[in-house]
Amino acid sequence: MAAALSAYPHIEIKKSLFSTKAIYTPTQSQAKAIILEYTPTEGERVARLLDMPLDKMAAYIQENGKPAAGANGHFRLELCLSDDRQFCALQLFRFGDFQYKPVFEPRFYEGKDAEAIALLL
Repeated sequence: MAAALSAYPHIEIKKSLFSTKAIYTPTQSQAKAIILEYTPTEGERVARLLDMPLDKMAAYIQENGKPAAGANGHFRLELCLSDDRQFCALQLFRFGDFQYKPVFEPRFYEGKDAEAIALLL
C-alpha cells in the first residue's frame, strides 16, 4: 500500500535522516500507519463491511458491533490515518500460500468520509 499512498496527490512524503513521514497536504496533518489483524470469521466481516456504503456500515456496526482485531490472523487491514482524521487510506489482505494477498485495491477517503471510517474501525 505504500506505493499507492505515495502516489496519492494529497500526500507528501517527507524524508529526513532518521524518519519518513506522510503528510496530508490539505491540512498539513501527519498520517500514521495502523495494522489490524483478524481471524477468518472477523476478517470476512471486515470485507463485507468495507463493501457497504458508509451509512449502511454505520448502522450494521451499531447493531452488531465492530469486528474484533486479534494478535495474529488470516486477514490484515492496513490503514493510514491522518492525525486530524481528515484522510484515511486502507487496504485489506488475506493470508494464503504463505503470503498476504490484497482482497481489493487501496481505498482512499477524505473529509467526512474519512472521519466516518475512523470512527467505524
